[in-house]
Amino acid sequence: MFSDKENINILTSLLMAHGVKHAVVCPGSRNMPIVHNLNACSDITCHPVTDERSAGFYALGMAQATGTMVVVCVTSGTALLNLAPAVAEAHYRHTPLVVISADRPAAWIEQLDGQTLQQPHALGGLVGKCVSLPEPHDDETRWHCNRLVNEALLATRMNGRQPVHINVPIGDPLFTFNTPELPQERVITWHHPEMDINATAMIVANRLASAKRPMVVVGQRACPDESFDHNLLLLKKQVTVLHEPLSSVVAIPFEEFLAQRVDDRDYMPDFVLYMGGHLVSKRLKQFLRQSGAEVWAVSDDGEVHDTLQHLTRIIEADCRQLVDRLADYCSTNEFPLEESQRFARCWISGMNHFMMTTGNQPLPYSYAAAVSIFEQSLSEKGMVCHVHYANSMAVRMACRYARRYVWCNRGVNGIEGSVSTAAGFSLVTPEPVFVVTGDLSFFYDQNALWNQELKGNLRILLINNGGGGIFHSLKGMQQSEAFSKLVIGRHHVSAQGICMQNDITYLSACNACELAAGINMLITAKSHRPQLLEVFTGVEG
Repeated sequence: MFSDKENINILTSLLMAHGVKHAVVCPGSRNMPIVHNLNACSDITCHPVTDERSAGFYALGMAQATGTMVVVCVTSGTALLNLAPAVAEAHYRHTPLVVISADRPAAWIEQLDGQTLQQPHALGGLVGKCVSLPEPHDDETRWHCNRLVNEALLATRMNGRQPVHINVPIGDPLFTFNTPELPQERVITWHHPEMDINATAMIVANRLASAKRPMVVVGQRACPDESFDHNLLLLKKQVTVLHEPLSSVVAIPFEEFLAQRVDDRDYMPDFVLYMGGHLVSKRLKQFLRQSGAEVWAVSDDGEVHDTLQHLTRIIEADCRQLVDRLADYCSTNEFPLEESQRFARCWISGMNHFMMTTGNQPLPYSYAAAVSIFEQSLSEKGMVCHVHYANSMAVRMACRYARRYVWCNRGVNGIEGSVSTAAGFSLVTPEPVFVVTGDLSFFYDQNALWNQELKGNLRILLINNGGGGIFHSLKGMQQSEAFSKLVIGRHHVSAQGICMQNDITYLSACNACELAAGINMLITAKSHRPQLLEVFTGVEG
């Protein structure tokens, strides 16, 4: 049996019709009829998460893993506001999150009744569409409700994919479940007009060929893609290509190299084809801004993202398709790329010389050593797995040592939700899911582990250096008297108790030998519950 509330039944029917398979649900009385309906649908799997802020990131991780819409359902009041960090990340990462909030009837808003606030548009511009469903009483309001749900769900696919918010006012009584079947609802579909990718690629290829020092820069991509990686390697034979492990495999760690070439015009491009999302490297962005190179940007949403400050053309296209065509053009030698090859050889020669003179130096026991050994161990074992990194120092270590695609919440670069995102990801894949995180990010998100659904495929590498280690690398900050006491978040907390209360296998390391053994255990040990290795380093990591 389903709820007797028509707006909930219309919503449920259309969620199934639009292909929703997973819903993260949070406790509450006002949203209980929605949760009841979702649970009654055999095609939808419900995942309970108590902390709403964590729940939002659980849903984000599931959407990343599946590439499909995922629902997160909360009760009325401030529960909705707790989803804002995850929705912000979904907005800037173009992830199809469907926020469903239960609400009080409109007559009771602002009347000093319990759990009432202005919920429609509470998430502002972070969602591509916000609708508040009527409580139907005739054919016209049923039509209106149907149309609003269709509009919201279709908006998850438009403008390069967006999160949406569906607010559901529900009047008392709440808990009557006497509807035997869901209504057969009208489904509105949307067709995206196909662009001529061949003509677009031809224009881009001509521009690459006309430049003396062209460069392709690839920002963060939504997910790993073997075909994209293969074509990017073909493109690298002709053109200088820079990217981080957030976009493709076999990334070259160019950060330290650029530090020595900050003013070297020989390495500066005169044309940049920028595709994808965020870059972690602040140094690369500054280097390219300083170059003054003309920039063409390729993106799914076609929005103006003038990251390098010299944007002259926006190309709304699928980066994967464009790189596929460009690789074809380069391999057939249809375009004269002698100048670009000379520039590419300059970069390759410079990078190889730099790596020969600075690489393979043994690392002392540290944050860097932990990530280096972890990544090397994964590579040696050839594991098929998914690796998530938290923001701040963790993702910077990934850019230095990872030679695989890595997941990271770089949409707004927040430290909250990294473990929850990986945890949600782990619930919808059988493969191992690792997350590398610093201590502040981990303890901020410790409720991610408050979930009995978690399995042994979730593994956490926690680097605990007693505070925000990245702050020590920011010049001038330590001159402030507030630095040590108020800024860096200094603490003496361990994750051992958190693991004990949540049935998480706990490992620790305080020296190089324990680190090597711990990482081996973290990667290879069999377990039906998650495992965590806490690596204690010095204050500065």
